[in-house]
Amino acid sequence: MLAFIFPGQGAQHSGMGKELANNFPVARHIFEEANDALGFNLAQLCFDGPDEELKLTTVTQPAILTTSIAALRVLEQETGLKADYAAGHSLGEYSALVSAGAISFADAVKTVRQRGAFMQNAVPVGVGSMAAIIGLDAAILQAVCQEAAGDEIVSAANFNSPGQVVIAGHTAAVERAMVLAKEKGAKRALPLPVSAPFHCSLLTSAGEKLKDVLAAIHFSAMNIPVVSNVEAEPNSKAERLQELLVTQVSAPVRWDASVSRMVELGVDTFIELGPGKVLSGLVKRIEKSATTMNVEDMNSLHRLIEWSGEKC
Repeated sequence: MLAFIFPGQGAQHSGMGKELANNFPVARHIFEEANDALGFNLAQLCFDGPDEELKLTTVTQPAILTTSIAALRVLEQETGLKADYAAGHSLGEYSALVSAGAISFADAVKTVRQRGAFMQNAVPVGVGSMAAIIGLDAAILQAVCQEAAGDEIVSAANFNSPGQVVIAGHTAAVERAMVLAKEKGAKRALPLPVSAPFHCSLLTSAGEKLKDVLAAIHFSAMNIPVVSNVEAEPNSKAERLQELLVTQVSAPVRWDASVSRMVELGVDTFIELGPGKVLSGLVKRIEKSATTMNVEDMNSLHRLIEWSGEKC
């Protein structure tokens, strides 16, 4: 069984999607559709940067989604592969929903631009931060966060893979948690270069604002189930999407459990669509026997086509 997986914020880089757009009209059309929906030249930022602007949350989120869907459309055209499940990391869940037919690409790209603004503006710059904790049991880290919080907030934000958890919250609380985590045996505790403390309760207000945007969107019946970040379970009900996407903003991303659940359901191959191979690496750490492929440029596309030909 096959799953399509889609990256989230942090995967962006100047030049992403350029080769696919130059070689495939179907990819070029997606970038043109994004430009029209947003009212500015997102394609140029993806293809040529500058990186400083591409890193802005309100640009990053639609840029990664657009590059991911361009890669998806090329894969569909060139291979005809069909997924049994889809999933995405944070922002990537919107790409997964587009792939499942739940939301139109134009609606998705406009929504994630607003989502980025709501998330960025929920907490003043410097008040919140995030850090990656490597090599510490998740249960111990949960206790560390409770101890470090005091009168502030710090909690697990991304359960990425066994031994890799990202925490988020007030900057001082995150710093206390990093020290405590090291004392409890963490191999590394690394501050992340992000502009806001994503996926913690400090972003509850962002979720409430997003709720109004999502209420105006038509969600269609889904072609395949999408495994939600919030529940790490497949969802096929369009009427649940608003609730899940609102909760997702301030709830932890349960990526390790999402991948494990897909494996339990019979998925043995994961194709990552969009910039980078971060999720492919996480999948391998979660399930060593899984086959991982990706599509982000011509080389990766050719490898996938060759692989899919061998499978037929």
